[in-house]
Amino acid sequence: MTKQFEGRKISPGTASGEALVTSQSLSFYGGVDPETGVVVEKDHELEGQSITGKVLIFPSGKGSTVGSYVLYQLAKTGKGPVAIINQQTETIVAVGCIIAEIPAVDRIPINEITTGQQLRIDAAKGLVEII
Repeated sequence: MTKQFEGRKISPGTASGEALVTSQSLSFYGGVDPETGVVVEKDHELEGQSITGKVLIFPSGKGSTVGSYVLYQLAKTGKGPVAIINQQTETIVAVGCIIAEIPAVDRIPINEITTGQQLRIDAAKGLVEII
């Protein structure tokens, strides 16, 4: 049985993959190792976990504007997420997704998605589907 959510398109594209969910905001600059894709922010729920190849789900971004370029670097080295879903995407994450061509959608009830679920994203339509 599938469940579908409709949100707002941030960065177009399609992707499928396993959800990696946190209830905490995430900073890409200083919070994620750009060479490995591992969350390194101390005491973060995802500390020590890799975002590589995952549908990364978090409430909102935080931190420096350099985070946009970290997202770009992660994507270009194959260490980034396949898509990003937020409750509310702020400018740093939006710009990073756009320049890195990472599909992104926001205004999604992220508390209804759990880590490990398989998702399909059509960001051009703002659709997120649990499959």
